[in-house]
Amino acid sequence: MNDTASSRWLGPAQLTALGFLALILTGTVLLTMPFSSADGTATAPMSALFTATSATTLTGLVTEDTGSHWSLAGQVIVLALIQVGGLGIMSITSLTGMLLTGRVKLRSRYSTAAEGRPILEGGVRRTLVATLLLTFFFEAVVAAILFIRFATTYDMPLPRAAWEGVFHAISAFNNAGFGLRSDSLISYNTDGWILIPLAGALMIGGLGYPVLSELVRRARERVRGWLRGTPVSARRLSITTRMTLKGTAFLVVSATLIIAVLEWRGFLAEMSTGTKWLNAFFSGVTPRTAGFNSIDYADAHPITLMVTDIYMFIGGGSAGTAGGIKITTAVVLLAAMLAEFRGREATTVGHRTVPKTVVRQAMTVAAAGVVAVTAGVATMRICDPQFTADQVNFEVISAFATTGLSTGITADLSTPSQLALCLLMYLGRIGPFTLVAALALRNVTRRYEYPTERPFIG
Repeated sequence: MNDTASSRWLGPAQLTALGFLALILTGTVLLTMPFSSADGTATAPMSALFTATSATTLTGLVTEDTGSHWSLAGQVIVLALIQVGGLGIMSITSLTGMLLTGRVKLRSRYSTAAEGRPILEGGVRRTLVATLLLTFFFEAVVAAILFIRFATTYDMPLPRAAWEGVFHAISAFNNAGFGLRSDSLISYNTDGWILIPLAGALMIGGLGYPVLSELVRRARERVRGWLRGTPVSARRLSITTRMTLKGTAFLVVSATLIIAVLEWRGFLAEMSTGTKWLNAFFSGVTPRTAGFNSIDYADAHPITLMVTDIYMFIGGGSAGTAGGIKITTAVVLLAAMLAEFRGREATTVGHRTVPKTVVRQAMTVAAAGVVAVTAGVATMRICDPQFTADQVNFEVISAFATTGLSTGITADLSTPSQLALCLLMYLGRIGPFTLVAALALRNVTRRYEYPTERPFIG
């Protein structure tokens, strides 16, 4: 095989996919070791594989209770998989090379793009540093709040409170949803000092690094202008940022209201009014690939599960820690439908024309997601017919969207179904942005066109 063919085969998208696979396999081996389990015995390979896949893909589905099954070493391994999975394999590689050599290779530009992290103004070095600083800053803030709360209100020893704070903060900002309680956050469903900081971390991490970087840069410019006493001209936010912010606000508010209406006399019935709204809000945030739950979804109304399925499939912002097909994809598809309904040639969003190539990419990502979910549902319905359609659909979409919410059937699934979920989690983490990167980097020139013929549609 010549060099050209080799470089084509091992392009950034392929390296990203292989990098995540290598991380999952490494995590699996480490988690099978006796020192990773609380009782000092080796963990079954299937359980270790499922946990490593879930942690690396930032999902949160588990077959073993994180807090009781894994030792401190095992929990550290899980947390390391979450952090590396959140930052990205290629970003970590590029950062390491930058630290060791003091420079960034040209290939790193394509590598970070393959992970869905577009290069910001200032180059790949600034992109990588901004990613690292933003991640650690928000994680540190949330960890400090949780540490104080755990230590003062729940009388935890300081080392334990610090570990709980750090673990949940990293898990939340990376939208991983791993917790150290068997009931996730149900034990804290009346404590706003726990749920609100975590919800904030989930939403901020789910916005995506380009959006966060743009907002930070805008805030820094305003502060500098205020300190110098000079007015700062308000630059228009990018279309990606506007779509993500407005889409996030709409999804969170609408989900909160829908869950409150559907479950006011359901799983929220025994709570006070304030606690009802707190848990409706948290349950409106978590479907966007977060994985934490403050209520038991096994008790949820079927319509609640269906609505949650939709929100999980959409997911969060692009180039961040969230999963799903992404808000921008959903907005572009909606805009394309509206343009078609109105008989308009161009697809527009926020007084901007969306290129046809972007519309096709959005359609491809959404269609690929539907195919993956359909195949997963079919597999589980065949292998585990004892579970209802609502349970299976919820579990499959949660895996593909790397959300981690569950009706409680994960540990009871057969091995083929668990392997199918592992594949869905892997595809959900690397699939959408790898697919888009591959499509964006392709430049196939065809020197002929076929005759045009219009088929009937609808």
